[in-house]
Amino acid sequence: MVSRHNGSTSFGTVADLYEAGRPEYPDAAVRWLVSLGPDATVADVGAGTGKLTRGLVSAGWKVVAIDPDSAMLTTLRTAVPGVTTHVGTAESLPLDDASVDAVVLGQAWHWVDPVDGSREIGRVLRPGGSLGLIWNVRDDSVPWVRELNSIVPDGGTTAMFTAGPPPIADPFGESEQQTWAWTSRVTRERLAASVRSRSHYITAPPEERTEVDSRLDTLFESLRLHGDATIELPYETRAFRYVRR
Repeated sequence: MVSRHNGSTSFGTVADLYEAGRPEYPDAAVRWLVSLGPDATVADVGAGTGKLTRGLVSAGWKVVAIDPDSAMLTTLRTAVPGVTTHVGTAESLPLDDASVDAVVLGQAWHWVDPVDGSREIGRVLRPGGSLGLIWNVRDDSVPWVRELNSIVPDGGTTAMFTAGPPPIADPFGESEQQTWAWTSRVTRERLAASVRSRSHYITAPPEERTEVDSRLDTLFESLRLHGDATIELPYETRAFRYVRR
């Protein structure tokens, strides 16, 4: 059986591109996702290079970052100094029973087995603890963003949202949900890094990556993105919060 994490561990080969191209999360979304006092301990699972970790740290929580890819954690430790890191997955967390107040995953739940992951996260949460899931999703109601998404789709995220809210199992019940609309000014270089840090691109054969690069260049030329020129990239941040029963 092929592990869901085979794709997630491909990101370490492009950790620098991931760090350069992927957006962080709105402060309001991060605070809503956790909604705890300043003494809380939060586990950021699937932390990658720390795009969500830095928002959690800025909010004042004690954070432990966990990812299946040690190369991603190496970049995280540079980006967010002082954070404790561990190699691990949502289905097998290197944490003691009832040791954290919240577990959060950014851009990561679609890599997780929902039954095994929910059970394991329930194990490490203290009574009344919460699970928070969050994604930055490009808003393809804008024509050029729709074209960008057609070049390299966002994979499991789109498929999951098409089917409804993220699948969750015991010991969690119904979710609370919030959405934030926002934009980020991006250069050609950052847009290219974002695309080339996606699993679809990373794992594609060389000829397919060449075709993607050609289509990207055509799109960027049509947008007149050269040098330091920027364009507004619209996002929706979608967040889901669950309380441990």
